[in-house]
Amino acid sequence: MKEGKFPILRTILRTVIIWASEVLVLAIMVWIFPGIYIDSWLTGVIYVAAVGVLNALLWPILSRFFLPFMVITLGFGSILLNAFVLWLAMAFIDGVVIEDFWTLIIVAIVMALVNIIVSGMLTIDDDATYYRNVLHRRTRRARKKEGKDVKTYPGVIFLEIDGLAEEILQSALQDGYMPTLSSWLKNGSHKIMAWETDTSCQTGASQAGILHGSNDNMPAFRWVEKENNGAITTTSGPWDTPVIEERHSDGNGLLAGNGYSRSNMFSGDAVNAIFTYSRLTSGGSMYTPSFYAYFSSPYNFIRTIGLVVWEIGKEIRSQRRQEREDIQPRLDRKERGGPYPFMRAFTNVIMRDMNTYTLIGDIYEGEADAIYCTYAAYDETAHHSGIRDEDAMDELTQLDRQFARLEHASQTSDRSYKFVVLSDHGQTQGATFKQRYGESLEEYIGRILPEEMEVYEDVQVHEDWGQLSAVMTDLAEDDEHGLTQRLARRSKERYYKDMVMMGPTYERVKQEKQGVVVDSKQAEVIVLASGNLGLVYFTDWEERISYEDMERAMPGFIEALVKHEGVGFVMVRSSEHGAMVIGEQGTYFLDEDRIEGENPLKDFRPRAPQHLKRTDGFKYCPDILVNSFYDPDTEEGAAFEELLGFHGGLGGPQTAPFILYPTEWELEDEEIVGAEQVYKVFKKHIQEQQTEIPAN
Repeated sequence: MKEGKFPILRTILRTVIIWASEVLVLAIMVWIFPGIYIDSWLTGVIYVAAVGVLNALLWPILSRFFLPFMVITLGFGSILLNAFVLWLAMAFIDGVVIEDFWTLIIVAIVMALVNIIVSGMLTIDDDATYYRNVLHRRTRRARKKEGKDVKTYPGVIFLEIDGLAEEILQSALQDGYMPTLSSWLKNGSHKIMAWETDTSCQTGASQAGILHGSNDNMPAFRWVEKENNGAITTTSGPWDTPVIEERHSDGNGLLAGNGYSRSNMFSGDAVNAIFTYSRLTSGGSMYTPSFYAYFSSPYNFIRTIGLVVWEIGKEIRSQRRQEREDIQPRLDRKERGGPYPFMRAFTNVIMRDMNTYTLIGDIYEGEADAIYCTYAAYDETAHHSGIRDEDAMDELTQLDRQFARLEHASQTSDRSYKFVVLSDHGQTQGATFKQRYGESLEEYIGRILPEEMEVYEDVQVHEDWGQLSAVMTDLAEDDEHGLTQRLARRSKERYYKDMVMMGPTYERVKQEKQGVVVDSKQAEVIVLASGNLGLVYFTDWEERISYEDMERAMPGFIEALVKHEGVGFVMVRSSEHGAMVIGEQGTYFLDEDRIEGENPLKDFRPRAPQHLKRTDGFKYCPDILVNSFYDPDTEEGAAFEELLGFHGGLGGPQTAPFILYPTEWELEDEEIVGAEQVYKVFKKHIQEQQTEIPAN
């Protein structure tokens, strides 16, 4: 039902239809459940109306007072509050009996689901309700109480779609998957441009560059620091990200001054951060008032649970569809089974909804001058289903709906916001290295090295489990509430380096402690992977080993490595020639800008030598940097981890993300190369916005 010229009549009609539906469903539950009794249809109508009125009057107060409780119970506390409202209405209305607690809970859930389903059928924007208006009024009162005026210049909201390449975005727009973004382009408010990533095209390096203007010495998602006793540093580890941010922050990050960070790896020096890896161990961020936006409606959490179940079903259906249609390449059930469907639902539904509602609260609050938020749903799905699969495209449609809701919130808020949609990198696709050749990169390297050398490998990144670990760590680190203290005690056995470990990462830590697998401190060789980028470190050498020393210690090793058809090139450092990129048929001497034989970088972007030369100068550059092959005809490469869509190295659309920007920013003539340049462009326009006074 679209909003017309008679909004009051529309609201009344909508309410009557919803209440009638709830009465009907309540009557059906009386017939099904012996513990529910209602003496007449009229009593049922009065009871449903009473519940609606009590929700309208009490829920804004209850949700504000019990916000910490609902957050720490991960939303399940809202079901208890829904049940409380049903019980309270029963106390006022004679002729209604719900005999036991669990029946009351079931009634609360079913009534909420009916409200959600019918509301969704009657309105396009499910935020255009009484509860959103309550949220808006609350933020206005809070601003007035604090004596703050509405800022006259517009703010900027950066919405990152993790892992979406510019060419995939263009296809999604053309095929009608993203109508909201299409409308922005058609009405002339926005334009699109591509930008080029650094060598390591993954979220850690890209967000460090975008949010702090510096990503030096970050060769991949993870790397070895020989100077720190061979420690492995991970950009998604709450024990590492604060250190990495301290190295790269000069206090003038993208969000410095008065910015907010939402679900990012780094804070950009924001004054307010939620689910931001570099701030997780500081505690207290779980109880930000911004979460009030999510819990301002009694039905949001139950809606989310319904969508979680639906998302799990989508993943299972996607697996079966790909098997039935024999789609190639595809991951097997081992990689998409077990807990993965639940992790996908966590990323694609729970984190997505929390991000959107938190941003709606931020918009109505109107205090932040710049907000940066990461949506990881497309990246998560494309890793397992494929970058163009209908499953991944559907996630783009869901994200597009979130952007429509944010746009509506901005249009009805007291302060205007401009939207920038971007990606931090793209993804390239192909059967994995192990699928193609029957062994992993680590297994192949172990086979061509001297037998006595102990090899440590950890080629699976597990970004999805990292997000859940981030949430659990944020919950457990808060020391102001008894519930979180109990959670911290229950999570103690999963603590490792100040982080609550979850999933495969937790199992890996346990195996290392038990001696089942080689610990990195015991290994002579460490092999890490970031998409189709492999990193090899020899720990017996305190500094980066030269090509010449490598040949003396392990003769023929490099030659055997580059002869593998799954390897595109390797980069090593020669004491005589400097950085060398070696392929099977030729060598590129980067420092000398000289090629012997066939150019090993011929299938990669023209700036590949420039990017690799910069990486070679990094303090933590590996002894050997390995990049998989890339076939420009099939647009395929091979990830060293078990992911269908991948990113991390060179080759294909993974290095070509996008920026969808306000037309007045006039970026048409900009050529943006590297994440640090993105920071400079964004920072400039944020500062310009703060002097802009809207004409209206």
